[in-house]
Amino acid sequence: MPDPETPEPVGPTEWGEHPHGVGPWRDEYGSAPPDDPRLDPELLAAGDRRNVVDAYRYWRREAIVADIDARRHPFHVAIENFGHDANIGTVVRTANAFAAAAVHIVGRRRWNRRGAMVTDRYQHLEHHESTAELAAYAQRTGLRVVAVDNVPGAVPLETATLPRDCLLLFGQEGPGVTDSAKAAAALTVSIAQFGSTRSINAGVAAGIAMHAWIRQHADLGTAW
Repeated sequence: MPDPETPEPVGPTEWGEHPHGVGPWRDEYGSAPPDDPRLDPELLAAGDRRNVVDAYRYWRREAIVADIDARRHPFHVAIENFGHDANIGTVVRTANAFAAAAVHIVGRRRWNRRGAMVTDRYQHLEHHESTAELAAYAQRTGLRVVAVDNVPGAVPLETATLPRDCLLLFGQEGPGVTDSAKAAAALTVSIAQFGSTRSINAGVAAGIAMHAWIRQHADLGTAW
């Protein structure tokens, strides 16, 4: 039986390559490329089918990361991974879309990268063996831990004021945020629900919370 954490080979689109993208530079523009150290000679010659915004077409991976680093937002994201949570890839992909400072994975080091759609190449990732280790990191770096969980006493995310320098902490699918994570949190917020389900998908919840931070603190004029 294959390792459930190691995805089977899949088509290029599933790995994050754009089905269209752009072809070789000369085919697209009919001229020699500019003398720009950010550009990748192999991509210029073969075309760029990666899942990146048009502004980053033909750029080297390192150049893309450096450009995002220059304007990353100060919020961090953490997700507990004590039981091989399948939502981590989605969390990483969304964190990349919102230019989060870093994604912290707590617990098991290995996770299924398929859902990240290769965005983990451009997103800073950190690993912590335990929630206590994560909490120590947050204290050392001046980040306020904000747990996201629908529990009694939680502040509705829709009315909460999120700290600018914060670490949004999510529990794994099913059990939610652990007791040790709740104890480390300076604030716990909940997401309003109106249907029959007890909880929403952890990856979806992470996207909602990250966007709430974006609405409160980001300079929307810098978005693509």
